[in-house]
Amino acid sequence: QVQLVEAGGGLVQAGGSLSLSCAASGRIFSIGAMGWYRQAPGNQRELVASVTRGGITKYADSVKGRFTISRDNARNMVYLQMNSLKPRDTAVYFCNADVVRIAHPAWETYWGQGTQVTVSS
Repeated sequence: QVQLVEAGGGLVQAGGSLSLSCAASGRIFSIGAMGWYRQAPGNQRELVASVTRGGITKYADSVKGRFTISRDNARNMVYLQMNSLKPRDTAVYFCNADVVRIAHPAWETYWGQGTQVTVSS
């Protein structure tokens, strides 16, 4: 199996910064795209940012210029640096990854358990 574990959420004042990290572990042969999603109460889960294995990034319009996604392929990790945070960024943040497991030649999508980010006004 494959596990994704997020870290780094918390409470911050508006205008502040937080860094999230996500580590993938298990019987991993290869990881393709990795990303961060978020879900606020009463809302659908939405894409925040994604990055391909080659480093091509994509951002939601609401976070462009404020958030930066990066990854370390050697360590199977993805990061999200969040600056100039706003109360509307409050949500549970989930990482995900497209993974090929050892001896299982098919792409599968895995999710972390989520980490709470709360931005106070």
